[in-house]
Amino acid sequence: MTAEQIVFYIIIGLILIVYVRRQLLARAQVNYSGEEAKRRVESGSIMLDVRTASERASSSIPKSIHIPVQELSARIEELEKFRGREIICYCASGNRSVSAALKLKKAGFKAGNLKGGIRAWKI
Repeated sequence: MTAEQIVFYIIIGLILIVYVRRQLLARAQVNYSGEEAKRRVESGSIMLDVRTASERASSSIPKSIHIPVQELSARIEELEKFRGREIICYCASGNRSVSAALKLKKAGFKAGNLKGGIRAWKI
């Protein structure tokens, strides 16, 4: 086997690992449409904005909490008062919020994701 073939197979393997991981994460995740998330908020769920401060400055969901995804592990204790309530994470497109919701689930919180990000809320 040539070096080029080895590199090719390594790249294919990495692509498969990433794809499978994304599929598993998506299946383990509770994803809500904008309308469903709004209904859940009316019933007591909390919205968590995991975008950067500059993204949040341009627009945000009213009464949402802001903890950027890269700070979530260090600041998770700020969410303890909401442990008994569902926390719905959102970002710009729905990718970072999946990671945030999984971190929250691992920490014992009930968490979901706003599928499609903040744009889904505005619809």
